[in-house]
Amino acid sequence: MKKILHISKFYPPYIGGIETVCHEIIVHSHRYQHRVVCFNGHRDSMNDVYEGVEITRVGPFASVASQPVSFSYFGRLKRLISSFEPHIIHFHAPNPLVSLYLLLVIPRRCKLVVHYHAEICTSKMLYACYRPIEQWLFRRADVIIATSPKLQTDAAALGKFQKKCTVVENVITTDDLDISPDDEKRIEELKRRFGNKPVVLAFGRHVPYKGFEYLIEAERMIKNDCVVVIGGEGPLTEELKAMSDSPRIHFVGRIPDDELKLYLHAASVFAFPSITSAEAFGIVLLQAMYCKTPPVTFTIPASGVNFVNLNGVTGIEVENGNAAAFAGAVDMLLSDSEMHAGMGAAGRERVIRNFTWESIDAKIAEIYDSL
Repeated sequence: MKKILHISKFYPPYIGGIETVCHEIIVHSHRYQHRVVCFNGHRDSMNDVYEGVEITRVGPFASVASQPVSFSYFGRLKRLISSFEPHIIHFHAPNPLVSLYLLLVIPRRCKLVVHYHAEICTSKMLYACYRPIEQWLFRRADVIIATSPKLQTDAAALGKFQKKCTVVENVITTDDLDISPDDEKRIEELKRRFGNKPVVLAFGRHVPYKGFEYLIEAERMIKNDCVVVIGGEGPLTEELKAMSDSPRIHFVGRIPDDELKLYLHAASVFAFPSITSAEAFGIVLLQAMYCKTPPVTFTIPASGVNFVNLNGVTGIEVENGNAAAFAGAVDMLLSDSEMHAGMGAAGRERVIRNFTWESIDAKIAEIYDSL
């Protein structure tokens, strides 16, 4: 049995886009033996078993520009590779410090798959230091996975490595989003909580690239009677609340996993105001589209967001950072029931056809087996 070592920034039960992708690959690739090494959510290091898979979680002692830092990671990674003897290392990038560690310890015999999720946009200084390591990583890679055709062609870092690149789209498990009769009652209760007004929903970590401040600005220009529900938490939460002076905006905090589908089905519009290529795909877009909730997005260079949401087909895309255009797109969806229904149905169909595990199972197996 071929052995695969996955290196992810974090791993479930920690919730995040990259972590979800790594988890889905492991859950569905039954023909291989998997191990995972990642950072822990706190400073203590530990080994545990999650859903039958052995996980090495390394505690960081600090974080720099949202990147965990641990010097002990190097030794743990080296020992793990020596003991597990993987045939393939599946590395989820970006993960700057661990990229360097990996390049220093990976055996020649070991094949390397680099799963490139996003460009680093949080710090130009950090990326300037990291870029030589990143290029070394791509040179060493046997295969580079991009999560969308747009990311593959537009990301400057991949320019010289197109022959190594292949596209494997991110996917979701749709069973988690299907609703029962009991769920329908809970959805109606949720709507009543917001006065039975159309819900414009947004959620995610409250960090700069998510662009929530543009949604708050757009709310002032939305003409339709509605409420704007913002879920999630983060370092900008209090600042965003301070910006909001409208009774139509409701901050609901972190939405529990078992309630997420209720919010998505209750919403009329899914607002996705991310503004940089740090938002490289948008798995939550897939979730909203599967629930027939059309999204409004900005145009983002080198991002798969505008590959996921097809402008004028599954939702509406507007000029990056243009809050007035964003508000206008929300109003269009709230005012035109025929457009709303058509985009909702098209979005669900697009997800079913292109973004479920069944659509990429063969791609992952082909990559692993070819190595």
